[in-house]
Amino acid sequence: MKRNEIDKKYHWDLSAMVDSHETFEKLFGEVDGALEKLESYKGKLSCRNDALACLKLDAEVSQKFELIYIYSHMYRDEDSTNGDAVGLAARTEGLAGKYGAAVSFISSELGALDDKVLDAYIADPEFCDFDFMLKEVVRQKAHILSDKEEKLLAMAGEALNVSYNVAHMLYDADLKFKPVKKNGKKVELNNGSYGELLADSDRAVRKAAFNNLYDGYIAHINTLAANYAGNVKADNFYAKARGYGDCLEQSLFGDGVPTSVYTNLIDAIGRNLEPMHRYIGLRKKMLGLKDQHMYDLYVPIVSNAEMKLPYEEACEIVKSAMAPLGNDYVQLLNRAMTEGWIDVMPNDGKRGGAYSWSSYSAHPYVLLNYTPTTEDIFTLAHELGHCMHSYYSQSQPYTKWDYRIFVAEVASICNETLLDDYLTKNVKDDNVKKYLLSLRLNRFRTTVFRQAMFAEFEYNAHKMDLEGKPLTVDALSEMYLELNKKYYGKHVVHDDKIAYEWARIPHFYKAFYVYKYSTGMTAATSIAHNILAGNGYVDIYKTKFLSAGGHKSPYDILCDTQVDLARQEPYDNAFKFFNAALDELEKLA
Repeated sequence: MKRNEIDKKYHWDLSAMVDSHETFEKLFGEVDGALEKLESYKGKLSCRNDALACLKLDAEVSQKFELIYIYSHMYRDEDSTNGDAVGLAARTEGLAGKYGAAVSFISSELGALDDKVLDAYIADPEFCDFDFMLKEVVRQKAHILSDKEEKLLAMAGEALNVSYNVAHMLYDADLKFKPVKKNGKKVELNNGSYGELLADSDRAVRKAAFNNLYDGYIAHINTLAANYAGNVKADNFYAKARGYGDCLEQSLFGDGVPTSVYTNLIDAIGRNLEPMHRYIGLRKKMLGLKDQHMYDLYVPIVSNAEMKLPYEEACEIVKSAMAPLGNDYVQLLNRAMTEGWIDVMPNDGKRGGAYSWSSYSAHPYVLLNYTPTTEDIFTLAHELGHCMHSYYSQSQPYTKWDYRIFVAEVASICNETLLDDYLTKNVKDDNVKKYLLSLRLNRFRTTVFRQAMFAEFEYNAHKMDLEGKPLTVDALSEMYLELNKKYYGKHVVHDDKIAYEWARIPHFYKAFYVYKYSTGMTAATSIAHNILAGNGYVDIYKTKFLSAGGHKSPYDILCDTQVDLARQEPYDNAFKFFNAALDELEKLA
């Protein structure tokens, strides 16, 4: 369907960001015209007045650039066949390069300043909007090397990143898999279609997809092992070169997250695997399988229970589910749904999927491609969680409003959790309730437990390299198989080929990233648990988390919200939610 054929009540209104072509050109010119002035401060940041003027000008320019950049890209995303929109987005991409080059000196020059100078800036009330940024500069200085050493590391970077590039060439281009026969026809097998084939109701299709995919990886397993070992060695090299205790500390340092959060995740999940094993056993029972294999873990255990609701009904359900967050929160949701914050329906040329995107100077926006499915009701709640997080964060100064990736999914998953709780308590159809419970349990399996297993594998692999143990095919595969047995338990056949799953996880080439999926869902579920318990916690959530933006480290923000991921309590709260669903599904099944 073409965009002009869709009722405009389902279109977003981007005029809150840029209300005309003339406004866009004015802002574009102001940003472009300020770059020379910004560059004029190069070499002058040791002077208090010049440093303050430079930081203020950069913030002013950044705020204007953010508006036109987000506007142009969202304008393009609504219909990529619109040549005007594509042209505006391309122009702002070009301006982004110029802007980045113009201000590239700021971080390095501030980092080169004496600590006494930086401390004086931090203590100066006129620098208050920049104090957290300057504190981060001071914190990171210990790991900034001399100019000569930094130049040497930069020169080595291309060679040290070869493993990452090789992996993605293998994944995206060179790895080929035998097709799978489905309904008498050959279906191309790749990493994209694999998930769909594993969810197929025909077990023969699932088994063939599993075997054919892993046969493809096993054919290159020695290359993949050597390549991953090289990536781990590069990680450990960088950590040593910059004076970190290990690669884990380096990876978490940027977010200000202590390594105890990572190790506590592994320990806390390890102490709570019994419910996961019960769930795997329940899947086996509900599917009626004598032997459950790894390729059976993605097929739905409840069928014919889809909630096919029109968009307006989905909106009403989401608002009802968010009632525990208070009238002001629900009224904001209503504004988003009725005042042009959301682009709802799919149309020709529209970007697929869903997202929320926000500039500081306008209300947030949400892009959807809504269809009447249960998944899209949850997507609506999820993206509105991002939207509200950004809206509340605008209470911070511009320089402190943007939150880090470590907490970026918390508000959205919290909304999903509240929706999940509301639906399971209010649906009357037992089959729909079983379906919803199964979705909750499977989200936990894939997001909390499975990502924790990945996190433990990464931790062990990097530790092995530091201890001088070779990362061979056998060493990596034996370790992975033991972790698979530990996490999935006795109710599944641990097929031999699953030992090679490590070879097909692209995130392993970005060390110690996947743990954020587990901690994000744990934190969000713990927060939702506290919200539903009442006792004034909603105010804490709004003032200490939603309104916090990025004014301090994301770990500290979560601690302010009474969620300390270095402790056991958040995991206990999350597992209560998991166990409640498991108990109820066992009764209904």
